[in-house]
Amino acid sequence: MSSPEIASLSWGQMKVKGCSTIYKDCKVWPGGSRTWDWRETGTNHSPGVQPADLEEVVKKGVKTVVIGRGMSEALQVPSSTVDYLKKNGIDVLVLQTEKAVEQYNALAAQGVKVGGVFHSTC
Repeated sequence: MSSPEIASLSWGQMKVKGCSTIYKDCKVWPGGSRTWDWRETGTNHSPGVQPADLEEVVKKGVKTVVIGRGMSEALQVPSSTVDYLKKNGIDVLVLQTEKAVEQYNALAAQGVKVGGVFHSTC
């Protein structure tokens, strides 16, 4: 199962190829995507992305996770979150969201089992 291409990104809106939902923040993995609802884990810009935000994506068997920190990189990614991924043998890229989407799409196009979490505003 391949990772779906992120078809478009603009402030506050993301579209994943093959999915009719317009996301504000989203999670993607080989074979699927869904809204990334920060309320599920109590995530906020600071301290930022928690391991709990990534558990679902990790369970999909990804080899790489791309984290989009927002258009202005307001979303923090603590070292504990990066450590969690590395301890699970997963490569991690933490980037401004436009760059993150580019990297994610490039990896997906190469057939890498890549997942991601993307914040599409600040």
